[in-house]
Amino acid sequence: MAESAELKLSAELTDYARKIAGVARAAGLDFFETRFEVVDYDTMCQIAAYGGFPQRYPHWRFGMEYEKLRKQHVYGLGRIYEMVINNDPCYAYLLSDNEMTDQKLVMAHVYAHCDFFKNNIWFSKTNRRMMDEFANHATRVRRHIDREGFEPVEKFVDVCVSIENLIDPHSAFMRRESLERPAATATGRRIHAEQQVVRYQTKPYLERWVNPPERLKEERQKLIDRGRGEHHSIPPQPMRDVLLFLLKYAPLEDWEADILSIVREESYYYAPQGQTKIMNEGWATFWHSRLMTRHLLKDDELITYCDHHAGTLATSPGNLNPYKMGVEIFRDIEERWNKGQFGKEFDECPSIEERRRRDTKAMLGMEKVFEVRRVYNDVTFIDEFLTADLADRLKLYHYRYDPATRRMVVVDRDFEKIKAQLLFALTNHGQPYIYIADGNYRNRGELYMAHRHTGADLDIRFAVETLKNVQAVWRRPVHLQAQINDEMVLFSFDGQQSQQQKIHADLPKPAHKV
Repeated sequence: MAESAELKLSAELTDYARKIAGVARAAGLDFFETRFEVVDYDTMCQIAAYGGFPQRYPHWRFGMEYEKLRKQHVYGLGRIYEMVINNDPCYAYLLSDNEMTDQKLVMAHVYAHCDFFKNNIWFSKTNRRMMDEFANHATRVRRHIDREGFEPVEKFVDVCVSIENLIDPHSAFMRRESLERPAATATGRRIHAEQQVVRYQTKPYLERWVNPPERLKEERQKLIDRGRGEHHSIPPQPMRDVLLFLLKYAPLEDWEADILSIVREESYYYAPQGQTKIMNEGWATFWHSRLMTRHLLKDDELITYCDHHAGTLATSPGNLNPYKMGVEIFRDIEERWNKGQFGKEFDECPSIEERRRRDTKAMLGMEKVFEVRRVYNDVTFIDEFLTADLADRLKLYHYRYDPATRRMVVVDRDFEKIKAQLLFALTNHGQPYIYIADGNYRNRGELYMAHRHTGADLDIRFAVETLKNVQAVWRRPVHLQAQINDEMVLFSFDGQQSQQQKIHADLPKPAHKV
């Protein structure tokens, strides 16, 4: 990013940043130190193309994204007002040609984002020094380019980026056993047996009676005897983090392993943002509207603010606006918990009208929205707090285009069906669940992956291309089991040609069933 494109924060903006931070903290928001920079639109497009960071490793996709963003602005199809980075301190970029009303709105919006980054549990495992880490990644990749040449490095980056979604976003919150293969020795068998012996949880003073040493010794010896000559499968159980498995077991050069680890680390950094898009934008909109209307707006700024705020929340039939949905759910939560419209007694109200009129003056709304901000993600947020009444107010229906009237018309108002479809689209970012089932399929070192079917089939075109890129890392034949049109199909690629066949009884089974 060119240094000349960065503009010093004016005295007026500095004063507003300090004032808005004070108002936000007084309202209950808690955020890291936030540093604002003012940039022109071309620089903003560069930063946005880099995923919010001023430096990334060299790759053609960033230039492609920059061109797309720049042309959207040139042709009036979109505009970026701000960028904020989950880091400590947080960095935020303001657009130099924004009106002062917009700058105040954006700063209020940014402080709420920073509060969400700091306090939402799904961001709690992210690296808070990622600004430096991304710069380190760029340096490492450039060093590999100097040593190996640009084309082989770019080609391998292409492969890694194409499978960057094959991670397990929940793994950061789980403690699992080592994935190393148990040693084929007496010591290895004893360690493996010790891990498998059943121990019942109990109080320390009851341990010798609940888990008698004689029983443990007997079970341990049985497992050791059974393990002699036994081949322990890799992985020991179905594994969702495909990139980690490839890092551990694929025959990679050192520079290739380093690049794959970089792509994996960056995927985990961005994963919580995909899991909380609706909540994060809704939370920021909830607070910028509250702070602006109650504390920051001047009389002559009202119309400009309302116009731009309305544009942010604009929606149309069949399109989901995360700002609109998120803020409306947060507002609904605040209203319902202020009125006491929750809990067992409320749920058992026989009359819809009585439920709507209920007002116990509980005034627990603000406490509840902070609790929700802390522990939920988009799936649990919508599953628990999107109600049929709110869906009606937001006109969340199924639409289709009517060629006769040239308008979008409602074809289904079934709330349960609409909610289920929305949750399905949000679960795992709308992407398939892929697991490693066997790293030594047919005892040939072949890789067997399986798709856990959750209601929708794989897109065959993308599945085959993904298989090819996994094979480029694994270097031996790879297979993918998937359900297509109610039939189990096995896709295979050996490095030369791809094929697919129905799974039948005679086909060798993988080590694990998914």
